[in-house]
Amino acid sequence: MTATSAPPVDQRPAAAASRTPQEPPRAAGRRTRDRSAGAGLRATGAALAILGALLLCFVAEVGPLGQVRHERDRRVGYAELRDQLANATVSVGPAAPGKPLALLTVPQLGIREVVREGTGADVLAAGPGHRRDTVLPGQPGTSILMGRQAGYGGPFEHVGELRRGETFTVTTGQGEHTYKVLGVRRAGDPRPARPSADAGRLVLMTADGTPYMPAGVLQVDAELVSPVQESGGRGAQRLPADELPMAGQASAWFPLLLWSQALLLAAAALAWSRVRWGRGPTWLVGLPVLTALALATADQAALLLPNLL
Repeated sequence: MTATSAPPVDQRPAAAASRTPQEPPRAAGRRTRDRSAGAGLRATGAALAILGALLLCFVAEVGPLGQVRHERDRRVGYAELRDQLANATVSVGPAAPGKPLALLTVPQLGIREVVREGTGADVLAAGPGHRRDTVLPGQPGTSILMGRQAGYGGPFEHVGELRRGETFTVTTGQGEHTYKVLGVRRAGDPRPARPSADAGRLVLMTADGTPYMPAGVLQVDAELVSPVQESGGRGAQRLPADELPMAGQASAWFPLLLWSQALLLAAAALAWSRVRWGRGPTWLVGLPVLTALALATADQAALLLPNLL
């Protein structure tokens, strides 16, 4: 019988036979680019999410949260002013910015607001402010009270609806003073005649136009019809640029920069924690921190807007 021939033996080394084929360089490069593109998209998405959260916090800070803040500040200011009136310690001369000085009451508009010293954006976020280069209400000369039209509760939203001959009161450390409306004045309207040396005048000032889109300054002129009180000894002074009508608060830039940096660091820490802890625990711990930092950043950004907004 003929012997059956044996199959040929593979002469390649065992190491060569077990070697897996190498991934083509082109496919490896494509996978690296895909990972880089994915990381870039995630970073862009995170940046857009932070920006969206900031915008949302900004709108909330000026709008509904600003309303809550204004109501809180009004109650606190009223309690402080009432205590000072009862103890006859309300200043009738120069005072520190933000200090309660008077109570403005306009019954026909439902206004009962504490007036503070100063007209910077931070003071007007708490309520109406008294322009520091003018006399106090009730004293001889012209006094100016400024208030926001829409933001932070918009205490002066409806002052343009006052009609000639209507009256309202302002209570200071010198008593209650009654004013009669002379008229509403906008840009280009003639100014009323200056009051005599022994007469008093009050101007209520706010933004004019669509809420949050001011088109100028609206002013309500009123004359003092109650007895004129003694002057409080306020000397002539130059008003800071931040306290002029429709001015922003330049000093808010530095705190805004600090809060923005804190927000970015917190966002970076949140991204790192997500890798270590997972999504659920990270958002549980990080979301309140990010929200607080975003609100603080939005608060400083809002102070850069016109103070009568």
